[in-house]
Amino acid sequence: MLAVVACVGFWLGVRLGGSKTHGWYAGLLTIFSGLFAGFWGAIDTFTPYAFAGSLGLLTLGLALEGRGFVWWILAGVFAALAHLTRADGLLLPIVGVMIVLWPWDRTPLSKRIVQIAVLIAAYLVVMSPWFIRNLNAVGSVLPVGGAEAMWFRSYDEIFSYPPDSGLQSLFADGVGVFLQSRWLAFTQNLSTLVVVEGWVILTPFMLIGLWQRRWERLLRPFWLYALGLHLAMTLVFPFPGYRGGLFHSAAALVPWWAALGIVGLHNSIDWVARKRRRWNARVAKVFFSVGILALALALTILGILRQQGKPDGEPALMQELRAILPEGARIMANDPASIYYYTGHGGVVLPNEAPETILDIARVYDIDYLLIQFQTFEDGSRVAAIPEPLTPLLDTLPAFLSPIPLENADARLYAIDQPAP
Repeated sequence: MLAVVACVGFWLGVRLGGSKTHGWYAGLLTIFSGLFAGFWGAIDTFTPYAFAGSLGLLTLGLALEGRGFVWWILAGVFAALAHLTRADGLLLPIVGVMIVLWPWDRTPLSKRIVQIAVLIAAYLVVMSPWFIRNLNAVGSVLPVGGAEAMWFRSYDEIFSYPPDSGLQSLFADGVGVFLQSRWLAFTQNLSTLVVVEGWVILTPFMLIGLWQRRWERLLRPFWLYALGLHLAMTLVFPFPGYRGGLFHSAAALVPWWAALGIVGLHNSIDWVARKRRRWNARVAKVFFSVGILALALALTILGILRQQGKPDGEPALMQELRAILPEGARIMANDPASIYYYTGHGGVVLPNEAPETILDIARVYDIDYLLIQFQTFEDGSRVAAIPEPLTPLLDTLPAFLSPIPLENADARLYAIDQPAP
């Protein structure tokens, strides 16, 4: 999939820059993608979404250029694949409808209706098995719980039980908190744009390249998606957005930014060369392009080393849990997925609620044990990795929790004593 994404970058470089040189620079930048590089091989949505998302935007652009209805079909297929990969992929068919209904185009209404129909039909053909599955499993075409994130006042509300976020709670802490959260998301997402999406130094040239070609039909789906994504992750879903949502979804933009960045850089060099006659534009383009590639390679190595710096092997705590817990035991913990991976014991995440809620969740989801883990810092201090409402557990233990001795000093294990029904 990453190889295909690199080819998308190469093609876009040739198309937007007009030469294979631009294509090679853009393709190599897509591969040397800085902090993304440490995640392309992860069992996550990064590479699948870069694959489906970038091709979805490309086929939408080609369809808009009037290359035939086959491109509208492919656009619908890739939009569906992107949506199956991430919930954010729903933006792609929305963008597809928006570009068809673009008010300044002179395309006849009948043709627009056919284009939308083909796009949506192709999308539904791929998505319909998943929609049918959801109807059978949860009673709706799409699970709607994720949309509650737009009402959050803090990230930890994602772990509230039962979920109670809504319009009535959005301004419960005052307008100041609402504005502060959006400002925090703006600053963090701006950092993601510059450092992660823009290879630190390429950001202004990406934006220059986009501005110079803003009227091209090929780029219309891209910039509408990029703008919509950043606005959604800043204003509508600020907490999931700056905590990783934008980073994941921006993977689809990597080859586009790479091509636009190189084109913007070379156009800027041409502009400077016209002002400074002593400049050799051809030599300057090679010098600065190779320099940016070198920086991208350095960031890529840094991104890979950051991932490799994480401890390998099975943590000692997991070995101890596997040794003392009975078969079939289920655990409430900070990271139940990790516990399941190492021990085979399923469970649920810690709730963002008062300690009494633990017993309610244990009854519903058949939970037997509670695990509290601690993070130790370089100065020797320790902090419990639990939501703030659960901190009373550290001082006062409820009657329904029974401590179980552990050799690992960075964790506490409790049996949950459920009263007989």
